[in-house]
Amino acid sequence: MSSGLIYGCMGLGRWDGEALDAADRARAEAAVEAALAAGITRFDHADIYGHGTAEAVFGAVLAQAPGLRDRIQIQSKCGIRLGTADSPQMYDLRAHTVRARVHESLERLGTGHLDLLLLHRPDPLTPPEEIGAVLTALHDEGVVHAVGVSNMSAVQITALQRHTGPRLVANQLEMGLHRRAWLEGAVLVNTPASAEVGFPHGTVEHCRAEGIELQAWGALANGRFTGLPQDPGDEAVADLLRRLAEDQGTTPETVLLWWLQQHPAGVVPVIGTTSPERIASCSGAVDGSARLSHEEWYGLWVTARGGQLP
Repeated sequence: MSSGLIYGCMGLGRWDGEALDAADRARAEAAVEAALAAGITRFDHADIYGHGTAEAVFGAVLAQAPGLRDRIQIQSKCGIRLGTADSPQMYDLRAHTVRARVHESLERLGTGHLDLLLLHRPDPLTPPEEIGAVLTALHDEGVVHAVGVSNMSAVQITALQRHTGPRLVANQLEMGLHRRAWLEGAVLVNTPASAEVGFPHGTVEHCRAEGIELQAWGALANGRFTGLPQDPGDEAVADLLRRLAEDQGTTPETVLLWWLQQHPAGVVPVIGTTSPERIASCSGAVDGSARLSHEEWYGLWVTARGGQLP
């Protein structure tokens, strides 16, 4: 897989249950064009995004751009079943469900295969033997070219890999300067605060050791550090990002993404904004070459956590 950035398509669809209209298609086309112009060629979906409309509108964009499918990589996720008036939200990785959801995604996207299929959340009720068997079958059939997971720990990945023929190549986790449990857990070992972190210790290290790509959803923190602060502490981070961006001749969004990319685990941020201008502001991180000093990187971390490291 290539490095750089992934464009997250969750915001392209409609969550209100209404049908897609011309404005939705125009917005999706503008976002995809901005991502391509920035050099992004990997696009992240899930069957539940916009209740399927994110994949559908992306498929409409593909249909209007002959040859585009051959120039990009498409990944999608399955495994979450949203709740209804008659059913609770649940996770469902049973073989027949995974197979059905993958083919539904392919139909909406208008493509014959997924470059990568991710399991969206663990399903504790379905045995890993069953999950691994359907992943292997879909891979062998050429329906999915690679398989991975999302929101799973090292132990869960190891258990699933025992029953899956193709290697699990990616794990998508919430990672960023705002959601730092993945990082805090690595330095709070043997401190009272360790129990408060909650992130499964060793997951990042396992993925790096096994060559499993770490994809970071929520990388831009919904803009809280780059224009949409949500608490007073955000302003201090925003100020530091602006100063670093000015020094480097780039944008605060790029510096924020550099912070993730600089980790030796090779984190690949997923950006989900639908604003063409904001997508363009991330273009300095597409090549994956972070340019922060050791001191600058730690300075952002300490500022975001609002206190010194132990």
